[in-house]
Amino acid sequence: MHFTSEQRLDDGVLEREFTLGEIPGILWTPASASAPAPLILLGHPPLGLRKMYPRLVARARHSAAEGFATATIELPGSGDRPRWPAAEQARADLRRAMEAGEPVSDEIVDALILPLVDKAVPEWQAALDALLSLPEIGGPVGYSGGVISIGVRLAVVEPRIVAAGFFAGSFVPRAMFEEARQVTIPLHVLLQWDDEGNDRQAALDLFDAFGSKEKSLHANMGGHTGIPQFAGDAAAQFFTRHLK
Repeated sequence: MHFTSEQRLDDGVLEREFTLGEIPGILWTPASASAPAPLILLGHPPLGLRKMYPRLVARARHSAAEGFATATIELPGSGDRPRWPAAEQARADLRRAMEAGEPVSDEIVDALILPLVDKAVPEWQAALDALLSLPEIGGPVGYSGGVISIGVRLAVVEPRIVAAGFFAGSFVPRAMFEEARQVTIPLHVLLQWDDEGNDRQAALDLFDAFGSKEKSLHANMGGHTGIPQFAGDAAAQFFTRHLK
C-alpha cells in the first residue's frame, strides 16, 4: 500500500488516498483515537470513486464521529482503472433493456454482476490485508453498502468481516442466492420500496435466503436515492453494536 496524498478535513478526519498495485483507494481515520480503530469497508456502485466521492466522504465522516476508520477502493473497470469491455457491453445491454421497458434477463444480470464479484472480492481482501497492517487500524471489520452481491461473497469468504450493512438496490444473479444461505454474520439490510431499478421481490427473497440468525430488513418508501436520514442513523447504530 502506497499513500499518495493526505489532508485533514474540517472536522479533523484524516483522509489519505492510496494505491494498492493498480487499485486506487481512500482511507479515512478519526481525528483522535486512543486505540486502533475498528474498520468499515465502504462499498459503492461501479460509477467511479470521483463521482461517488461526495457520498463516500459523508459516510466516512459520519463513521469517524462514531470512532470508526473507513476505507474504499475503486472497482474493476471503473474510474481511472483500465476499461473492461465485457462489463461495458453488459451495462449497454442493461441500458437497452431498461430503456425499451423490457424485463432484465438473467443472462444480462449474470454478465453484469458475476464477473465483477469474481474480480472485486479478492481485491477487497488484498486491501483488507494492507489496511489491517496499519497501526491505527485494529479491527473488527464491517462491510457497508455497494453492490450487494460483492457484500454477500465477502461475507461468505472473509472471516475478518463480522457484520455487514447491505443496500438492496442492485441486481442479484440467481447463483448468489445459494451463497446468501451461507452468510451467518449479523446483517442490516436497507430496501427502498419504490426503487425504480431494483426487483423488490428478488430483494425480499434474498433477505429470506440469508442464513444469519441476526438479520433485520429496514424498508422505506421512496426511490433509489431517497434513503431517509434516520435509516442511515440506524445503520450506524448497527455497526456500533457489533464492532465496538
